[in-house]
Amino acid sequence: MTTANLQSNTPTPPSSQISPRKWLKKNLFSTWYNSILTIISLVFIYWIGSGLIYWASTQAEWTVIDANFRLFFVGRYPVRPVNLLWRTWTNLGIIVGLGGLSWGILAKDSTFLFRRRILVVLAIIAATCVAIVIPGGIESSVILLGMLVLFVATTIAGKRLGQKFPNLTVWLPLMWLLTFFILVWLLLGGLGLRPVRLDSLSGFILTLLVSVVSIVLCFPFGVLLALGRQSDLIVIRWLSIAYIEIVRGIPLIGTLFMAQVMLPLVLPGDVRPDRVVRAIAGMIVYSAAYLAENVRGGLQSIPRGQYEAAKALGLNPTFTLIFIILPQALKAVIPSIVGQFIALFKDTSLLAIVGLVDLLGISQSILANPKYLGRYAEVYLFISVIYWLCCYSMALASRKLEQKS
Repeated sequence: MTTANLQSNTPTPPSSQISPRKWLKKNLFSTWYNSILTIISLVFIYWIGSGLIYWASTQAEWTVIDANFRLFFVGRYPVRPVNLLWRTWTNLGIIVGLGGLSWGILAKDSTFLFRRRILVVLAIIAATCVAIVIPGGIESSVILLGMLVLFVATTIAGKRLGQKFPNLTVWLPLMWLLTFFILVWLLLGGLGLRPVRLDSLSGFILTLLVSVVSIVLCFPFGVLLALGRQSDLIVIRWLSIAYIEIVRGIPLIGTLFMAQVMLPLVLPGDVRPDRVVRAIAGMIVYSAAYLAENVRGGLQSIPRGQYEAAKALGLNPTFTLIFIILPQALKAVIPSIVGQFIALFKDTSLLAIVGLVDLLGISQSILANPKYLGRYAEVYLFISVIYWLCCYSMALASRKLEQKS
């Protein structure tokens, strides 16, 4: 029998795609009680959605967002006597450019760099900048359009660089770390730039700074605490256990207050860190205790055979931990670690209670203005969307990391 006959007699595999009608019947209307639950859910969603759309289009007064757009994002960053907002725009451009470059490098093997959903999102952003003038004015719209073009250009350039230098992916974390110091230097001033005090930062930019620094620093601290809790040295083990249990038994707001009041007491008299630094210290101390338990769960999930295999290969305990145990343990607890990072980002809203004007604090300042009394729904809905976008981005990155690891 010839190859052609064999190919003709080979049965065609059934298609995995189903029609929308069959999908609806299988997932939403498979039984009578599922049909009832689906109908009730659709009615509830319609009731909530129609009411929200009616309120947003007829009753809500979005002028409070329009008039205070700059305050939400950069707070009271100096604009007098010298306008320093060019620094924030420059920082945004650096982040967008490096983000596009990183995406292109990571997607160097992808056939389509911009898939349909991504193109739709980019088109919506571009149409919004063109058709609707951003509250910052037409100048802000033009700058944001330029950022969009920069993102696309750096993404294409990143893909070409990734194909030419395959090992460039390894250097991305170092690039982001160095970029962070450049961004902070630019915001606060240095090398001849007009200095800006750290406590002068407010709005979303302060929320972002505190959360990023706290996440980066609490991670190694939490890993060390998890390792210390499993140490064979009794002193280290019990000190780690005491730290974790004491910190977890204190609410975060109490930790933040102690960081603001007690940290200056244990430092030399001529050393008094800024309030932002003290707040970051409190966030790190608190989050590291919870992160340590997440990492400890990953360490306990590693079977004993992994240790024995590493020992048979001649690896000492340090190399075994670094190259064998920790990579597997951290991979197993990626969802819980990212969940802790998301909780830390949302917990930055407590900074408003200790006197720092973060995103929530600047919102409360805006609502205290007699012109915007009673506009709580519009303001809190707006900042809720900002929080959700940031948290969902971290969750999405977590899923991508799980798929690739």
